[in-house]
Amino acid sequence: MAAATVTTSLPQFNGLRPKISSNVQSLAAVQSMRRKSQGALGARCDFIGSPTNLIMVTTTSLMLFAGRFGLAPSANRKATAGLKLEIRDSGLQTGDPAGFTLADTLACGTVGHIIGVGVVLGLKNIGAL
Repeated sequence: MAAATVTTSLPQFNGLRPKISSNVQSLAAVQSMRRKSQGALGARCDFIGSPTNLIMVTTTSLMLFAGRFGLAPSANRKATAGLKLEIRDSGLQTGDPAGFTLADTLACGTVGHIIGVGVVLGLKNIGAL
């Protein structure tokens, strides 16, 4: 008996179009009448000194600093199994004395942005931002 009620509540398909039962149609009508909110994870960047902007600038700058000064793996510093950084020649041209390349800049900037987005969304989710 319970299996029969579960299968009737699941959507049924005929070809590529679903067959919508009367229960599902009434539920869809109620949901469409509800007002759409902006969502819990929407973030706004109002101005240069906004908390979101400060978080993004800080995390990206820290990651670029870590890559430039040898605290993070880069094209010329590979991480070993023990998480030690060892110097190697990547063959990439650079004018930087530390060997920081364009690929390193893009990679560290990307990782900094990923960390920043995680921080912003996490703080937004707990209501601190």
